[in-house]
Amino acid sequence: MKIVIVGAGKIGYSLAEELANEDHDITVVDIDKDKVKLLSDTLDVMTLCGNGAAISIQREANVDESDLLIAVTAQDELNMLACIVARKLGCKNTIARVRNLEYTEQLYVLKSELGLSMTINPELLAAKEIYRLLQIPAFIKRDTFAEGKAEIVELFIAEGSPLDGLRLADLRKKIKVHVLICTVLRGDKVFIPDGNFVLRKGDKIYVTAPAASLVELTHELRLRSKKSKNVLIVGGGRIAEYLAPMLIKTGTSIKLIEMKRARCEYLAEKYPEMSVICSDGSSQAVLKTHNIRQMDAVLPLTNMDEENIIIGMFARKVGVPQLLTKINRLEYGEILGDRGADSLISPKSLSTYAIIRYVRAMENTGGSAVLTIHRIADGGAEALEFAVTDATEHLHETLTDIKLKPGILIVCINHMGRIIIPGGRDTLSAGDTVVIVTTAGREILDLNDIFA
Repeated sequence: MKIVIVGAGKIGYSLAEELANEDHDITVVDIDKDKVKLLSDTLDVMTLCGNGAAISIQREANVDESDLLIAVTAQDELNMLACIVARKLGCKNTIARVRNLEYTEQLYVLKSELGLSMTINPELLAAKEIYRLLQIPAFIKRDTFAEGKAEIVELFIAEGSPLDGLRLADLRKKIKVHVLICTVLRGDKVFIPDGNFVLRKGDKIYVTAPAASLVELTHELRLRSKKSKNVLIVGGGRIAEYLAPMLIKTGTSIKLIEMKRARCEYLAEKYPEMSVICSDGSSQAVLKTHNIRQMDAVLPLTNMDEENIIIGMFARKVGVPQLLTKINRLEYGEILGDRGADSLISPKSLSTYAIIRYVRAMENTGGSAVLTIHRIADGGAEALEFAVTDATEHLHETLTDIKLKPGILIVCINHMGRIIIPGGRDTLSAGDTVVIVTTAGREILDLNDIFA
C-alpha cells in the first residue's frame, strides 16, 4: 500500500521503519529538516520537508493517490487538519494522533464528520495497559483476542515454579485449568513448542487461556493473583491523568509524586480521592518518606527514561511486589532485563503496533481476514486472529488430520462465543475465529496460508 506519514518524531520514525519492512510504499513529511534527513539517511523511504497539513505539500506527497495518511506530529490540531485535508484530496483512510483528553472525548462523537478512520492516543493506550496489568500482577503482558474472551499472557518461570522441568505433554496432569503454552522465550531464542518441549526456570512463556480462567491459572501456578490496592505513581503527566480515574473506580489507594506545583494543584483538584505530593520522586529519601516499601505497585511515569529506570531499580531493591516502568527507548529495557521493571510500558510501541494492526486489517479485506495481530516474545513471534469463512480449507476436519506448515500453532478457537483451547478432535467451522501463533517475519495474509 501507499502510505503517507506526517510527523517524523518517535512514533513517525517507528512507523516508517516497521511499515517499510513490510514492503509498503512510505512517504514521510515533516517540517524539521534534521528529522527528515535522519529518516532519509537510515530508512528506505521517501521524505519531504514541509507542513504536512498544507494542500500543496500533500499534493507533492501524492496523498490523493495514497491508501492511508497517518498524522503523528506533536500537535493534535495539525494532525486533525492534515487528515481533513487528505480526505478532501481523495485519501480514503486517515489516522490521527490525538493526545488531549478534551479532544479525545469530542472525537468519539465527531470522528466520522472529520473523516477520521482511527484516532490514536499513546498516553491513553499506556494507561489502559497499566490498568490491565495491575488487575492480575503475575502477568508481565496481556494481549486480548475474540473480543476480549481470550488472552495470551506472558509469565516468568521462577525458581520453585511447578512449571520448572515440566514437559508440555504433561501440563494437563500438573494444572487443572485448560490452557496452552504457545511460545517460549529462552534467552534471545524463540520456540513454538511441541509436547516434548521441557520448560526451565528463567523461561518467559506465553500462555493462551480463556479470559475467565486467568485468576484460576494464577492459583494453579501459585502466583500472586490479588490485584494491587496501594499504588505509588511517580510523575503526574498525561498517563497518570488517564490512569487515576480508572484506579479510583476500583477503590485503589493512590499516591502521586510530582515536582511541578501547578500540575500538582491541577491533579489534586481534579482527583481529590488521590493523595498528591509535590516533591522530587527520584529522591530515595522522598520515596522512603512516603512508604515505598508498603506499596503493592510502583509506577515510574516521568518523561525521562533514565529517571524511571533508577526509580524502578530502587523499588526493586526495597522489595515492591509489582513494578511497571514507562520507557520510550526500548533498548534500555534490553540492557537492564528485569532489574528495572516487571513490565515496560512504551507509549510509542503501543501506538505503533495499534496502527500496524489497522494497516494489516486494511490489507486483508477479503477471504479469511486478519482481525487482530499482537507481537509477543519481545517481537520474536506473532499471534494472529483470523475469521474462518466458507473459503477456508479443511472445514470440519479434526485438527489431528490437518497438517500445518512448520512453526505454526493453532492456539484458540472462538466458536459462537465459546472459547476452545484446541485439542486434536476439535474442528474449524465457518463463522469461527481462530488464533494462530508463529515466528515473526512470516507473511501470513490469509488463514489458508497456514496449511501445508
